[in-house]
Amino acid sequence: QVASADQEQPAAAQPRVIPVALGPTMAAQFNFKAPNYFDQLRKKMNWEPIRYAGKNLKTPDARSRILLAQSAAARAELQEVGLSYRDVYGIINAETTWIPRMGASKDGTPNLGIAQFEPATAKAVGLKNPGDPVEAVHAAALHLKDAAKWSAKRISGLKLTPEQHAQKLREGVSIYYNLSTKGRNKWNGLNTAKLPVETRRHIANARLGAREAAQLSAQLRELQDRMNGARTMTASN
Repeated sequence: QVASADQEQPAAAQPRVIPVALGPTMAAQFNFKAPNYFDQLRKKMNWEPIRYAGKNLKTPDARSRILLAQSAAARAELQEVGLSYRDVYGIINAETTWIPRMGASKDGTPNLGIAQFEPATAKAVGLKNPGDPVEAVHAAALHLKDAAKWSAKRISGLKLTPEQHAQKLREGVSIYYNLSTKGRNKWNGLNTAKLPVETRRHIANARLGAREAAQLSAQLRELQDRMNGARTMTASN
């Protein structure tokens, strides 16, 4: 369990199209064997101030969010279970809208950092510092891989089209991430509408976040293509 269904989740909203600042080229491959890989990734992150719940906090800018989600998805090899960086982005969007902070369930269990790991879950996935966004998002991606395997088993007996399977798989990922073992095991792939409203909101916000990730990634690629085109023209002159 990460953030429980008792924790207040942000209300669903339409996906945002965020202005993206020009930045370094997004690496297609990540050298995870490089010494101090996480430290190198942290140096590439840019942070923006944001006001949340009366506090001055910081959130990664759009380029940094995509970079971090892509790195985490690649390292966890999420493609093996039918997920991608967009799902990493979506889950973090559902948990904290990419604003690292402390949270808590109604039973008082703390939910820590950008991915809202409960202490026991953080320990189980080997996350030493849930307050470190780079470590936490990479740990969240590994957790999503387990979630996708669990979800696939829960819906294995259903007759679904590929599109329906992809949707149900992701519903299960949110359920696994959001609910306790007892709560998640009530889900059979067909009774999503009967789940707690907080869990259904988590599913919706994860879906919206995944769409936002696709939009941002497209914007970044377009900007990079323009930059490359401008450099080519300058060089030819």
